[in-house]
Amino acid sequence: MVCFGFAVGEHMAEKIVLLGGNGYIGAAFQKFFKKQDIVFSSLSRKDVEYTHGDVLRDFLKTHKPSFLVNCAGYSGKPNVDACELHKAECLAANAVLPGVIRRVCEGLGLPWAHISSGCIYTGDHGCGMGFAENDAPNFSFRHNNCSFYSGTKALGEEVLDGASGCFVWRLRIPFNHEENPRNYLMKVMGYDCLLDARNSLSHLDEFVSACWQCWEKRVPFGVYNMTNPESITTREVVALVEKSAIGVSLKARGKTFRFFESEEDFMKKAAKTPRSNCVLDTRKLQSVGICMTPVRDAIERSLSQWGKCKI
Repeated sequence: MVCFGFAVGEHMAEKIVLLGGNGYIGAAFQKFFKKQDIVFSSLSRKDVEYTHGDVLRDFLKTHKPSFLVNCAGYSGKPNVDACELHKAECLAANAVLPGVIRRVCEGLGLPWAHISSGCIYTGDHGCGMGFAENDAPNFSFRHNNCSFYSGTKALGEEVLDGASGCFVWRLRIPFNHEENPRNYLMKVMGYDCLLDARNSLSHLDEFVSACWQCWEKRVPFGVYNMTNPESITTREVVALVEKSAIGVSLKARGKTFRFFESEEDFMKKAAKTPRSNCVLDTRKLQSVGICMTPVRDAIERSLSQWGKCKI
């Protein structure tokens, strides 16, 4: 049975509107909702131009969802360097759209969530624990040190400052066991040369599950760092890859992992814009009873499940 705009499953009390459902993150939410038999509608801009507040408001008033998830954004393909060439689109999707959705959802009293990014930071905050949710971004237009992408994501969070009934879920370098050019592990295995840096990462499937738990458990609204606990360097990730079955297969095919001498060398030879490398503090998420797998364990599990990837 299918209702107009909504695929119907068992959880009839929940009707979710998903924006940006055709992207990498949105597709993971769709997969999760279908697996959990959660009623949802993934809106396409071709069918519903949700960037226009009045259009989005009319749709929501008609279909009366219980929750909205915004996965829509602009990150550039194949990477954030592309955002330097498409600044208008990047600004509209990452900074303007969240404000449009906020006005509509607050006007309707509809709770919602926005997928943000940890790329608004650089470093580990000097203490090793990483940046907490209330730390001001230090990789943004206000510091004049960032990529255009990171700058717009920081602006998007500013637009949502003080928003009522809103979650801001920060993703950071997604990965899992599935072949996709957006998968960090696939990037590591495919790049000719790598930059060694320490980062927090998000297992994509655990990220989506943890996001849903925030809504399901009705934890307090606000900003949450949705990354796997602990951090890891690129060299440590490579070591885990090399120990795995896919790593052995890559080595048999002549794959060797090379690294840039420094970040300056990376910027000179391979990048058009600075990259965010940062560590996020996950204690707030854990304090509300939502736990993700430590990052090394999550990577090892993903590599053990890989098998079907073709490099």
